Amino acid sequence: MAERFFCPTMTGTEAVLEGPEAHHLIHVMRARVGDRVNLFDGLGNEYLCEVEKIGKRNVTLRVLERCAIERELPFSLTVAAPLPKGDRQRMLVEKLTELGVTALVPLVTERTVVRPGKDVVNRLGRIVIEASKQCGRNRLMTITEPQAWESFLETIEPTAAKYLAHPRESAKREGLPSSEEGMPFGSEKLEQVPVFIAVGPEGGFTSAEVDAARSRGWHLLDLGPRIMRVETAAIALAALLGVGREIVRWS
Repeated sequence: MAERFFCPTMTGTEAVLEGPEAHHLIHVMRARVGDRVNLFDGLGNEYLCEVEKIGKRNVTLRVLERCAIERELPFSLTVAAPLPKGDRQRMLVEKLTELGVTALVPLVTERTVVRPGKDVVNRLGRIVIEASKQCGRNRLMTITEPQAWESFLETIEPTAAKYLAHPRESAKREGLPSSEEGMPFGSEKLEQVPVFIAVGPEGGFTSAEVDAARSRGWHLLDLGPRIMRVETAAIALAALLGVGREIVRWS
């Protein structure tokens, strides 16, 4: 995909790039007046633009064409998970953006290790922009304010499809549950309701946290006998529920 730039403040005929986006266009791409570039506004629109003026810290562009191009999943998909440590946060946000996740909720649970800082929304939001530029999404994945587990559970409507990653206590393992057991893989039902995925911290959800979810209609998913890190489990579930339904076979 061609180089893309994020511009949240678009008018009908003009766009102005500022901050990191302007710096990248001016100093990395070495733009010149008359060059054509692609912009997106994070709301579902792409723009073909022509550079009109280059300042020290901003670039003014003329809008030549606007296209409303959707590359989103056919349903809303929210992932709630405690943030992992260090660079693993970047991997989590990048991959969920690429997979089409609608929103990421940084969870605070009883066993959460990393407590989100005050700048978490802005910091992770910048990663969302960078990943969206690369993967072609025109709508930004939302990063919400951190939420405590109990508070998060109370915000979910009863009719939503809700899945919580939690290992089975017994050694007996089974395949994916059928639609009758609560997971409508391959059915049209999944596209008619918002879907929520919850992943616990490294130590897992406590029994009380699991019980609180089950009492509100959450279905438990066992991801196998191997212990996954937070970001691995979240990415795996997002791929299974999201991209897994978009794959098309070409003969």
